[in-house]
Amino acid sequence: MSYKCSRCKRDVQIDEYGGVRCPYCGHRVLLKERSRDVKEVDVN
Repeated sequence: MSYKCSRCKRDVQIDEYGGVRCPYCGHRVLLKERSRDVKEVDVN
């Protein structure tokens, strides 16, 4: 999955065995990237 570090703003790839920590600055708050797809909701 792709995340972004909230401190240094770099892209971070997390695998299922890795810890939740930025490998560049060591910060532990990572933000999940949103997809750019536009979703439509059917309101019937």
